[in-house]
Amino acid sequence: MTHRQRIRAALSHRQPDRVPLDLGGTNCSTLTTGAHARLRAHLGIPAEPPAPLLSRRSSTAVVDRAMVERFQCDVLPLVPGVPATGERDISEIALVDEFGVTWQRHSGTHYINVNGPFQKLDEPTPADVNCFPWPDPLDPARYTGLGERARALHGEADYAVALTAWLGPVHLSQFMRGYVEWLEDLLARPSFVEALLDRFVDLWITAMHRILAECASEVDVVLFGDDIGTQNGPLFRPELYRRFIKPHHKRMVETLKRHGVPVMYHSCGSVAALIRDLIDTGIDALNPVQVAAAGMDTARLKREFGRDLAFWGAIDTQRVLSRGTPSDVRDEVRRRIDDLAETGGYVLCGVHNIQAEVPPENVVAMYEAALEYGH
Repeated sequence: MTHRQRIRAALSHRQPDRVPLDLGGTNCSTLTTGAHARLRAHLGIPAEPPAPLLSRRSSTAVVDRAMVERFQCDVLPLVPGVPATGERDISEIALVDEFGVTWQRHSGTHYINVNGPFQKLDEPTPADVNCFPWPDPLDPARYTGLGERARALHGEADYAVALTAWLGPVHLSQFMRGYVEWLEDLLARPSFVEALLDRFVDLWITAMHRILAECASEVDVVLFGDDIGTQNGPLFRPELYRRFIKPHHKRMVETLKRHGVPVMYHSCGSVAALIRDLIDTGIDALNPVQVAAAGMDTARLKREFGRDLAFWGAIDTQRVLSRGTPSDVRDEVRRRIDDLAETGGYVLCGVHNIQAEVPPENVVAMYEAALEYGH
């Protein structure tokens, strides 16, 4: 099988010739710049030139093609452009994005959102949403050349291409309003919550229609995400998800499906209680399958949801990759393949981005074990 065929088989619940692998195929399955530099050194790959940034705010790298080839990974990333006015530096360590959210870099690595345009409002209303200067979803910088870029990524080796969509409405609401404030709004200010979700998702749909008009024929899966889980359970009661968020997720997935592309949804944390709802929205795959969170046992997830959902991720970064030995990593890989790979429906990678403290020996062990056990 080619790389594209392998990914497409897994997403269609057909058994590929081996378990497909991802390193750097999405902005949720790559390496931070620190982890990338350590892995380069370990593999003897020259340190120069520096790896391009996949995401400035997450301090993540576009993975060297030499690494992708070394580990026989199957998917490469495609990210829409950002208008020249989309990010504005306000200091050496801070920037403002096109939604008016202020981000500050901490300890030379990630940027963390520290303020949003609605965060200081005591009683935000739909009028505040209507008055906000929203970005142009049809700015040509978002889509120009995406089709050509995707075709170049396929290349002679016929790699699969994963398109990263705009962020999801839960994330955007939290960034613009503040995490605590937005959770309070779900109960205290539902009209504001609904107005913010309505406006953003309308923009999202407009942007994604235009982006996919440019590149859908070259894209093998589209990723969008929110974080709707914590370590111990959903971020909010399931009935609040069903009231406020699920209808918008369904609109978004329907938008992507109109262009004929499979849809992968990203949420960290314990989301088992919401997986049936997510399947109802029409998604095809779940990432990153945070196995160290409550209720995210992979054998159970495959048994209960594997007929309807593919799984993308599942190699534990919280404990095994970061703190275990290469032997522990190999055992982890074997377990997840045993749990998830039968009848297809599994793409193997770490649970979210690999951080700088992960020993490069463990990254190597993960992919070597996957190639050994995944056939």
